Amino acid sequence: MSEASPAPENPVKETVDAFHYGRFHVVQPKGVGHRSGMDAMLLASLVSGDGSMRVADLGAGAGTAGLAVAARIEKAQVLLVERSPLMAAFARKSLALEENAPFAGRVSVLEADVTLTGRARVAAGLADDDHDHVIMNPPFNDAADRRAPDALKAAAHAMEDDLFERWIRTAGAILRPGGQLSLIARPQSIAEIIAACGRRFGGIEITPIHPRAGESALRILVTAIKGSRARLNLRMPLVMHDGPGHAFSPFVNDLNNGRASYARLSRP
Repeated sequence: MSEASPAPENPVKETVDAFHYGRFHVVQPKGVGHRSGMDAMLLASLVSGDGSMRVADLGAGAGTAGLAVAARIEKAQVLLVERSPLMAAFARKSLALEENAPFAGRVSVLEADVTLTGRARVAAGLADDDHDHVIMNPPFNDAADRRAPDALKAAAHAMEDDLFERWIRTAGAILRPGGQLSLIARPQSIAEIIAACGRRFGGIEITPIHPRAGESALRILVTAIKGSRARLNLRMPLVMHDGPGHAFSPFVNDLNNGRASYARLSRP
């Protein structure tokens, strides 16, 4: 990780962070806003396949998860959707990095609110039935929880009322029939996620993520298929650390570094 001097018109300090063993880099704010890490890598791993595909990363922040998809899948076209002008600017800075040149032409940034509906959403650039995959890492803290020390970070982490309903509604609109929704969230949100999928999505697959064997899950990975009528499937847990130290298990390490994908058990 290296620090970059902020431009005169942008007083926010920055870092340039390497992911996937240096396969791609992300410019991120230092000290304010949300900084991406393991959650983004696990989310990106939910997109599998090697053919042409259109992927939308809703609430992309600096674009880490979407960039991870583009760096790993050579034929993926990725749209980074972010409503914060500051974070969208960081995503554009990431695309301008020389290290990201091999795939930057397949990635674009759209500054838009993912909760827009109907004509307003289409006018903002999110067309109906236009993507094969939608990935999202929605704000996950209840609004009553302790707020983050800066406003940008608070907005990235505080869960608003009906958040999953509004985000998943947009995913359902912009995905083609048979397209895949993928998200990462806290286990406490599982009921809201299932309810929001409603009749829009089926074939829901949920994977709990545990720090170690015997410890409670801290996250869940969720995938679902637009228009599917298949039943919900609770998958075997992923255990991040299989020893006493902080090293990841071999499979989780591969997911974290773009050497493997976490494919669904069933296909549309």
